[in-house]
Amino acid sequence: MVEGSMTQGAGQGPVVRTDTVRDFRVPAYVQQTADLGETAERTGENSDHFGDPRDGFGDPRDSFGESREGFGDTSDRFGDAGEPEGYTPTQRDLPVINRGDTVQVRVPATAPEPAGSEELGPLYVVGDVHGYLDELLAALREQGLVDAEGNWCAGNARLWFLGDFTDRGPDGIGVIDLVMRLSAEAAAAGGYCKALMGNHELLLIGAKRFGDTPVNSGAGTATFQAAWLLNGGQKSDMDRLQDHHLQWMSRLDAIELEDDHLLMHSDTTAYLDYGDSITSVNDTIREALTRNDADECWDLFRKFTKRFAFRDQSGPEAVRELLGAFGGSRVVHGHSPIPYLLGEVGSEDGEDGGGPQVEGPHVYADGLAVAMDGGVTMAGKLLVRRLPLDT
Repeated sequence: MVEGSMTQGAGQGPVVRTDTVRDFRVPAYVQQTADLGETAERTGENSDHFGDPRDGFGDPRDSFGESREGFGDTSDRFGDAGEPEGYTPTQRDLPVINRGDTVQVRVPATAPEPAGSEELGPLYVVGDVHGYLDELLAALREQGLVDAEGNWCAGNARLWFLGDFTDRGPDGIGVIDLVMRLSAEAAAAGGYCKALMGNHELLLIGAKRFGDTPVNSGAGTATFQAAWLLNGGQKSDMDRLQDHHLQWMSRLDAIELEDDHLLMHSDTTAYLDYGDSITSVNDTIREALTRNDADECWDLFRKFTKRFAFRDQSGPEAVRELLGAFGGSRVVHGHSPIPYLLGEVGSEDGEDGGGPQVEGPHVYADGLAVAMDGGVTMAGKLLVRRLPLDT
């Protein structure tokens, strides 16, 4: 099933259920959030709930996450995508067409451009959204990408979301529904809207698929359900999560190259563990998601939660390693909020004078890296920017 056929209308508020395409209706979510019983093992180097004392502050965003390197390979089956239709062999007794029965057509040396083909439009990227649908729509309108009703109005523009659509905010499923709908509308207008896999996509899918199944966290026993709840999982999102959402998330690429910008969710070199090219990385991760192994899935989630690889003195070299393997001249990522990259810790609810002051993307690592997570979950800013940046 093609991605565009899984679109639906923009999500409603957390109380009103989003309308869905009839073809994708599935039974209501039956695995209710259960009492955790035991708290999951608190692990991870720069994990969000369990901070790294070496950094001087804990990042309250992703439990079991890490900052630098570690933890094994990946896997798990999330999407329920069916097998593609089989190829039907040609019948052997078809009539033979003689040369005299055909019309000879002179083929030009250079094939004409397909009708309606246009040059690529401007490139935009979106940082972590985390369920803040209203803020996302406002930021997209400000950039002229959607109209007052939230419909695509940017023609052949290209829009990339850097991952983390759900958790912490009020309407994660509404955000996914919007991105899916904009993907179809942008394609019809000659542009496109695409998205990358974030660690919170893996977390939500794992919580849905594995629930309280114990996994080997590397420092004891943990569960996806516990990790999801600790990291801002919203019951309203789980209640509204359907199979077509899971299928869409499980097909997302992990890394892409656009206009010499290497786009990824996490500021980590862990992508190198999955291949030596963009295609091999995306294929390896996508294949891992076709399996149904909770431990492999947990390893994948753990690797995607690593952060801060580009922040310290060794940061420029880490970026160059990625660029050397995958191409591009600059990395653009989400995942680590700009206030944490700068060592500025603000209040999650903005009570300390309105939250951290984030005016735009953060360029660092000798100008080789651009951070796009403005910290919307901590009263920061949801960033949507056109690339290349002016600065």
